[in-house]
Amino acid sequence: MSDSELHEVPDFIDDENVENELYEHHRLVVDKGQGLLRIDKFLMLRIENASRNKIQQAAKAGNILVNNVAVKQNYRVKPLDVISVVLAFPPRDTTVYPQDIPLNIIYEDAYLLVVNKNAGMVVHPGYANFDGTMLNALVWHFRHQPGAKPDAMPLLVHRIDKDTSGIILVAKTEEAQSKLANEFFHHTIQRTYQAIVWGVPRESEGTVTGNVGRNLSNRLVMSVFPDGIHGKHAVTHYKLLRDFSYVSLVECKLETGRTHQIRAHMKYLGHPLFADERYGGMQILRGTSSGTYKRFVENCFELLPRQALHAKSLGFTHPITGEDMFFDSELPADMQQVLEKWENYISNRIS
Repeated sequence: MSDSELHEVPDFIDDENVENELYEHHRLVVDKGQGLLRIDKFLMLRIENASRNKIQQAAKAGNILVNNVAVKQNYRVKPLDVISVVLAFPPRDTTVYPQDIPLNIIYEDAYLLVVNKNAGMVVHPGYANFDGTMLNALVWHFRHQPGAKPDAMPLLVHRIDKDTSGIILVAKTEEAQSKLANEFFHHTIQRTYQAIVWGVPRESEGTVTGNVGRNLSNRLVMSVFPDGIHGKHAVTHYKLLRDFSYVSLVECKLETGRTHQIRAHMKYLGHPLFADERYGGMQILRGTSSGTYKRFVENCFELLPRQALHAKSLGFTHPITGEDMFFDSELPADMQQVLEKWENYISNRIS
C-alpha cells in the first residue's frame, strides 16, 4: 500500500500563479511478502514516471529514507520497511523551446542560478502561456553558453506568481535539484517577501496559520480554512515595515509554500494585497469617499496594475559546496513609485 502527497501543482490556475515547491513526497510500506530488491528498482516499479536516474539522484541527496534513516540506491528493501521519498516534480509534457528573452540573472555557477524575475513574466509554459516564459528564456541562455549541451534544460524547485516580481532559484543539474527540493521540503529555505496591503495590521508583528486550499465555489481562488478540514497546512509570519494609514508595507516570511499563500493569508487577516484584483485588492478598501482620494488611488492602480508583491530575498545552503547563500533585491520601480505617492499623500494631509 502507498500514500503519496503531491505538493500543490494545481491544474486550475491559468498562469504561473504559484508560490509552491515543485516536489512530491511519497510514503510507501513494503508488503509482507516482498523479496529482497534494490530500492531504486523497487521505487521505479512503485512511482509513476520516476526514472532510475531521478531516483538515484534522490538517494544521493539523502531524499530516500527507510525507517527514518537515509539509504543509498543499492539498499535492499525488506518486508514492512517504511519508505519516504522526496522527488523533484516531473516536468510537464509541454515542450520548452528556446527564446531570446532578456533575464536579470544575479548569480550563476555550474549547479544553479538565481533570477530576479520581472512582474508579468510566467515561469513555466502552460495553459494560455506556451511561450515567452522564464523557462523559454533560460533554455536559450543554457544552450548559447560555450560548450553547452544541445539538450540542456533548467530544473525548477519552486515558482512565483506571474505578476509577482522577485528572486527565484533554478537548478542546473538533477543532483542540485534533488538537494534543493529536500531543503524546501524541510523548510530550511529562508524566503522573505514584501507586500503593500490595504490597511494597517493591528499588531506590528504576527503569524497567520490556516490551511490554504482551493475555494469551494471559485476554482481560481485559494481560501483559508482555519478548521483544517480542507487545504494544506500553511504558516506566514508578517512584520509591519511602514504605515501609511490607509495602506502599509509589510514583510512576509514563509514557513510553507502553498499556492497564493501570502495573498490568501493577508486577505484572511483583513488586509488584501493592494491592486490584487483576484483577492479583492483592486477596490478602495480604506480611506475617504472624496473624489480627490478616489482619483489618487486610481492613479496608484494605473502605476501598479498587478498585486503589490515582491519576492525580496532567498537564503539556502548550496547543494554541492555546502556554502550558505543569500540573495536580496530592491523593490521594483512600480512598487517604489506607489509607496512614494502614498508617502507624499500622507505628508500633505498632515501638513
